[in-house]
Amino acid sequence: MGGVVFKSYDERGSAGKEASKPDVRPDAAQWARERLGFEPDERQAEVLRTEAKRAILNCTRQWGKSTVGAAKAVHRAYWRPGSTVLVASRTERQSAELVMKARTMLGRLGIRPRGDGSSGVSAVLPNGSRIVALPGVEENIRGYSAVSLLLIDEASMVQNAMYMALRPMLAVGGGDLWLMSTPRGKQGFFYETWERGGDEWFRMSVPATECPRISKAYLEEERRAMGSAIFEQEYMCAFVENGAALFGRHVVEAAIDDDLEPLVFVW
Repeated sequence: MGGVVFKSYDERGSAGKEASKPDVRPDAAQWARERLGFEPDERQAEVLRTEAKRAILNCTRQWGKSTVGAAKAVHRAYWRPGSTVLVASRTERQSAELVMKARTMLGRLGIRPRGDGSSGVSAVLPNGSRIVALPGVEENIRGYSAVSLLLIDEASMVQNAMYMALRPMLAVGGGDLWLMSTPRGKQGFFYETWERGGDEWFRMSVPATECPRISKAYLEEERRAMGSAIFEQEYMCAFVENGAALFGRHVVEAAIDDDLEPLVFVW
């Protein structure tokens, strides 16, 4: 990123002078620790530091996906003036929760964001950047363009139609797309992206056994209470069949042969 100049803020949160030195943007994990009051663990720090354009996080419950996403959103909005950061989820309440965390982090920077006047929960920074929580209805999300960062929280719960309506918002600005979720069966775009998304996707899997904030004793209790299948899904990042199908997905896929010509019936 040599030669790129970012506009920053002074300690009071007002718009500061344009940085006179190139590449002034600091290490994102260290910046979150020192300025946002967020102490990321090793895996969370890796997420904050990566500049991947496409990323998918397959994580245990209670790992802190929304908090990491909020820090990612604030870092982008703060260091890239005029950026539009969109947060989508299954419901507007879930999207708003992430944006509210972002607003709290902005407060620690001395910034009092205002709303953008067009959405329920948003944060507009003095440098022209904005972070917006989207509703969970596909028909009500259109209209945004040149998006810098699109975060889809609890992506396994989001409908495919919603996902397809969101993706074109990245076209003009060449924005980044991040999917964050705990698995929910072998279905939907989250599963398909994890399994077949291609090398352009940065992938990270974080089971509960790698989360320092969840004890082994609690996990053993949860395993007994939930049973193996649900426990593997909720805590161990496993894509588990829901048991409703007569044949498992792997059986169906193994039976498909792309080299066979389809049968054509003439009536």
